[in-house]
Amino acid sequence: MTTSQVFKDDRKATYLNASGADKPLISPVAPDVLDHARRYRLSRLRAQMAQAEVGALLLYDPVNIRYAFDSSNMQVWTGHNPMRYALILVDGPGILFEFKGCLHLNDDLPGIDEVRQSITWMFMGRGDQTPGFVTDWAAEIAGLMRDYVPANLRLAADKLDIEGVRALESLGISVLDGTPLTEIARSIKSADEITLMRWTIRVCEAGMARIYDHSIPGVTERELWAHLHFENARSGGDWLETKLLTAGPRTNPWYSECSDRAIRAGELISFDTDMIGPYGYCADLSRSWTCGYTPMTDTQRRIYATAVSQIDHNLALIQPGRDFADFNAHSWRIPAAHVPYRYSLAVHGVGMADEWPVLPLHVDWTDRVMAGRFEPGMVLCVESLIAEAGSESVKLETQVLVTQTGYERLDTFPWETA
Repeated sequence: MTTSQVFKDDRKATYLNASGADKPLISPVAPDVLDHARRYRLSRLRAQMAQAEVGALLLYDPVNIRYAFDSSNMQVWTGHNPMRYALILVDGPGILFEFKGCLHLNDDLPGIDEVRQSITWMFMGRGDQTPGFVTDWAAEIAGLMRDYVPANLRLAADKLDIEGVRALESLGISVLDGTPLTEIARSIKSADEITLMRWTIRVCEAGMARIYDHSIPGVTERELWAHLHFENARSGGDWLETKLLTAGPRTNPWYSECSDRAIRAGELISFDTDMIGPYGYCADLSRSWTCGYTPMTDTQRRIYATAVSQIDHNLALIQPGRDFADFNAHSWRIPAAHVPYRYSLAVHGVGMADEWPVLPLHVDWTDRVMAGRFEPGMVLCVESLIAEAGSESVKLETQVLVTQTGYERLDTFPWETA
């Protein structure tokens, strides 16, 4: 048995499951952990509402609704069909507006004080009758605010079409952008949230092991990508945000989506998971390896080592209290040969999806980059994409928790350095 085969079998045993049985992964997380996380998340939103001095928060983004109430219903579909929404009153109840036939899906969720049937006013469902339904919808929202927060008719909304803004403003409601509020709330995770995220990463790494196990000559990019979908779906996860798995010449330039191209022995396979897994948390990990477990060529080995150097250097800079600009000033400098093929960012936040903050690579840093600092409880993804003229691309990414003293890596799937 070859060294690469031993390494391959070791990964399969470690990340699929200890017994070797091919079964869905069943979460060991205790129910009280999820309940504590739910209460913490809602308290984070209410604290941001109070700080922003708004009377209510209106949520249409399905990820924000999941964060607030742990309510999940057709999240991808409702992400582009605004059929359900939530209203949180700063001194009142949390109300979920669910579309017809689905109200029962929210039974026993602790943060929801009331479930009402939503008033849908998108054109697809209402056509030329849309204006009347917008009026009805706005009257209900405005009425609730006047009942519970009559002295503060400032409403923060994360996503709201212009017809809705106009209808609310005509009733005396002041509409503000609620996205900064939700992003800042979501940026600091509790210990219970980290427990839930660790499980999502565990499921993701089982999917990565499945990709690794099937990385043999002749397999197509789409076939490999399907293994991550499969492991996520059968283990209770939600969806994949992208289709970023390519091999060989299709890795450079980056951002091509997986295709039906058959992968050849020795080609680099590079991917970025962007996986929304169990409990709604994101596992955003990237790896690269060779098809057929062949030794890397000199070029592959060199650009891979460069990518690891970038990750290691920037990881060492993740410290609580470090200013984003200071991170940039000390961050890894990409060699000139790789600059034209660089990734768009160095670090970004992650929680129930990619989140604030997003810090570009040093060559793209300007005086218009966001301000801020790393804080304990943030979860960050540290990125690298390395390629050069005529080469393949190596894509690496690790997910880390900012602690009181530094950082902790949450993923364990190894680099190709054996």
